[in-house]
Amino acid sequence: MKILMVLTSHDKLGDTGNKTGFWLEEFAAPYYVFKDAGAEVVLASPKGGQPPLDPSSDAPDAQTEATKRFKGDQAAQQALASTRLLGDVAAEDYDAIFYPGGHGPLWDLAEDAHSIRLIETFANSDRPVGAVCHAPGVFKNVKTKDGAPFTKGRQVTGFTNTEEEAVGLTKVVPFLVEDMLTAQGGIYSKGPDWGSYVLKDGRLVTGQNPASSEEAARQLLGML
Repeated sequence: MKILMVLTSHDKLGDTGNKTGFWLEEFAAPYYVFKDAGAEVVLASPKGGQPPLDPSSDAPDAQTEATKRFKGDQAAQQALASTRLLGDVAAEDYDAIFYPGGHGPLWDLAEDAHSIRLIETFANSDRPVGAVCHAPGVFKNVKTKDGAPFTKGRQVTGFTNTEEEAVGLTKVVPFLVEDMLTAQGGIYSKGPDWGSYVLKDGRLVTGQNPASSEEAARQLLGML
């Protein structure tokens, strides 16, 4: 099993002057689900190298067993510091692709031609695609073979409008994940805010929020 995890390279939270990036739990929890199952995990990002960490996800109240494990894992830290350049990644080398969230992907990965091409290639070859929290935003410009939005007619979830309101960023993000998925014809549903909620539709797995990241990874792994 060889799984590609794609992280954001974007670190600016709109015009707020604050930093964003990837969400630590949404990387660490799936990473260890995959590693503990014996999978080879390769990390990539649009700019390569160290992806920016959303500082909010490193706060004491955001820590989990997986994030604590990561902080004591030199090999994982080194892997994260040296992500591959997304444009150099070949889809045929991997069995599945998984996107951790954080607000960063809404700015870069949602518009990234390499990311869009990778997702379309995985989908067209019936290989698993997973995304959690804000990462379903990366499907914004992805199309099916017949040119329809990738999520049209599919059961999907992602960070809710009410969760975005709760963190005060509704007017900051370039688009709301829930609204985008709905507008593109996705069959969007959600669980209670901040609780684990994961949907599987064919080879697509989506998770609602950070708490959903471990289960989303398990569902993806179950397809391999």
